[in-house]
Amino acid sequence: MSVDDQKMLNPTILDQPSKAKEIDSSHMLEACERTPYFCNDAFTQARKTEIPEKVQISNRFTMNRKTPRNILIVGMGGSAIGGEILRDWLTSRVSIPINVSQDYLLPAYANEDSLVIAVSYSGETEETLSTFIDALKRRCMIVTVSSGGHLRSFSQKLKLPHIPIPGNLPAPRAAIAYTFFPLVALMEKFQIIKNIEQEFVETLRILRQISEENSLQTPLEDNKAKTTASEIGDTTPIVYGFRQYKAVARRLKCQFNENSKVPSKFDVFSELNHNEIVGWEAPKNLTKNLSVILIRDPEEPSELNRRIEITKQIVTAKAHKIMEIHAKGKKPLAKIFSTLLVGDFTSIYLALLRGVDPTPTKTISHLKEEMKKRFDMTMKFEKEIKKFT
Repeated sequence: MSVDDQKMLNPTILDQPSKAKEIDSSHMLEACERTPYFCNDAFTQARKTEIPEKVQISNRFTMNRKTPRNILIVGMGGSAIGGEILRDWLTSRVSIPINVSQDYLLPAYANEDSLVIAVSYSGETEETLSTFIDALKRRCMIVTVSSGGHLRSFSQKLKLPHIPIPGNLPAPRAAIAYTFFPLVALMEKFQIIKNIEQEFVETLRILRQISEENSLQTPLEDNKAKTTASEIGDTTPIVYGFRQYKAVARRLKCQFNENSKVPSKFDVFSELNHNEIVGWEAPKNLTKNLSVILIRDPEEPSELNRRIEITKQIVTAKAHKIMEIHAKGKKPLAKIFSTLLVGDFTSIYLALLRGVDPTPTKTISHLKEEMKKRFDMTMKFEKEIKKFT
């Protein structure tokens, strides 16, 4: 059956483990269920990485460790979302700017006072390797995170600190624990944050609870993620977040794209009340195939709560369905990851309902192959690295 001919399967398939596992041949759901373990392992292992006081890159360049004036997380796709979550989590907590660079070059302000953390699950991401070299030229402080590839080999050659992560997960997006918690460990090592042990312990506890509640073994009627996926059905999901849930909204949109293989979009309050909301004036024949997921927090500020509730009233009359994913926990990190994990489960169950394996991303693979045919950047990167050795 071609993708264009696919029809939604009966939701009862989500309560048939053998059939669900047959579709999910690369075990994306199993990886999702193991998220609490991955988070604990990622943080524990990353904390063991030593960050030297200085690294002699060449006779002309010594990288000295110091408190950075700004932080740039470099990455693409599933390897970048950890940086976006870190930024949302720490925006109201630290005075140092944290930004995410998803390009071939760093922004103009990057210099020797910048901490650049280059993250690539495979270690072969073209844009990340290009930006890594740009960071070297600008004499930034650099730490890398990957499961291998040129990012690791270049780091080893230059004696730069590198945090290794497992390379046996179904896809980079399944490695969110390993692309986020090393960043937290680095924030500790550079003395940007401290005293997060209780927040981390709570996060693990909440994630274990959510993993159990949304596992394949938990029946549809008691399973938030299965229910949400069933309600989305064959409509197009739109995700609305706010403040510390901006990256969560983007993450869920991307998970629907890559896991569920459907178009999706996201937006954030209160910006969406100044543009996006007008789109809902469209005739219902255009909006009836849209479903909206609201990321909610029991402690959301009153001014945002009012906006969300008014928006909900407006959209209810036009959308196919409005659903909510509510944060759990007391501390921000637990709340953020609680909504993220429910969203991850939902995207996988929607894939299963569509009868598609969540893991393969054929279009991305095709694009990468076409890019290599036109120009393979590997030799260029290797020549640039030789200049520093």
